[in-house]
Amino acid sequence: MRSLILLKPWAVSRGLVGEILSRFERRGIKLAGLKLVHVNREKAEKLYLVHKDKEFYEGLITHITSSPVVAGVLDVPFDDPDGAVSLIRKIIGATDPAKAEVGTIRGDYGLRIDRNVIHASDSPKSAEYEIPIFFNGDELVNY
Repeated sequence: MRSLILLKPWAVSRGLVGEILSRFERRGIKLAGLKLVHVNREKAEKLYLVHKDKEFYEGLITHITSSPVVAGVLDVPFDDPDGAVSLIRKIIGATDPAKAEVGTIRGDYGLRIDRNVIHASDSPKSAEYEIPIFFNGDELVNY
C-alpha cells in the first residue's frame, strides 16, 4: 500500500527531513518516490479541498505554499491497506502536537498545530487521490 507524505515547510526549514524519513525506514517502510517541491496554490487547494469550508483552510494553504516541502510516497509492506495507514498515522502522531505522544514525529518535533511538520494520507482512498497531485506514475519505483 502506498501513501503520500509531505514534510512541510516547518520541517524542511528546521533541517528535520533526514530524521523524519529515517523513522519510516527503521520500521521497514520504503520510499517509492521523493522530491523537493514548492507547492503552488493550485496544488495546495487540490490537496486541502476537503477542508475548503473550514476556518483554518486559508492558513493551511498559506503554510504549505510558503516555502519548499519534501513530497514522498511511502510503500508499506502490508496486505491490509487500512493497517498500513494505521501504522503511518501511529508513527506521525496526533495532528495537534500538544496532544501527540512523545516518540511520534509530531510529538517530538511539532510546535504548533497551524505549522505542522508533516502531512500523511489518512486513508487508502486519500492516498489514491493525493499521490497524483505530486507524482506522475513514472516517478515512482518498486524495489
